[in-house]
Amino acid sequence: MQSSRSNTVTLLLGGARSGKSHYAQQLGEQAERVVFVATARAGDDEMRRKIDLHRRSRPQHWQTVEEPLALAETIVHHGPACDLLIIDCLTFFAANLLHAGSDELGAIELGAIDALCGALQAPPCSVVLVSNEVGMGVVPEYASGRRFRDLLGEMNQRVARVASDVLLLVAGLPLVLKRAVAS
Repeated sequence: MQSSRSNTVTLLLGGARSGKSHYAQQLGEQAERVVFVATARAGDDEMRRKIDLHRRSRPQHWQTVEEPLALAETIVHHGPACDLLIIDCLTFFAANLLHAGSDELGAIELGAIDALCGALQAPPCSVVLVSNEVGMGVVPEYASGRRFRDLLGEMNQRVARVASDVLLLVAGLPLVLKRAVAS
């Protein structure tokens, strides 16, 4: 995963069950030292089962860090000790930010995106971020759904600008949207 130019930042986008997490794991299997950052919270039995399934699918030698909110700090803290840091996923990170923040898209959410993008500018290791693309469907009926869609869309755009590589996964197939040119 390391390149001669610098550490890479790869954003994997796609719909639900599109193969994003599986692809991220395949990238991780090419690295020696991997830190997996899980942002999901086990709020109900269905989510607990999903988290357990994801845990069992990862190699046991990977370090797992459960961090729902402090992604920038996690990159800075854990990045120097690994070759690759996988963040799965920005979708739950956005939901966690909204839950922790105010009723309107505000300083808390935008500050967290700023901090994340700042940490990705010159990361201490290569980073793979997984996120859902939720802006391709119908407009959500409820204001909270529209706020979530808007926050995640803004985050995906800003992370994509910082990323060296951006891929869209459809039916498990990666489509390159942006690829860094080796120097």
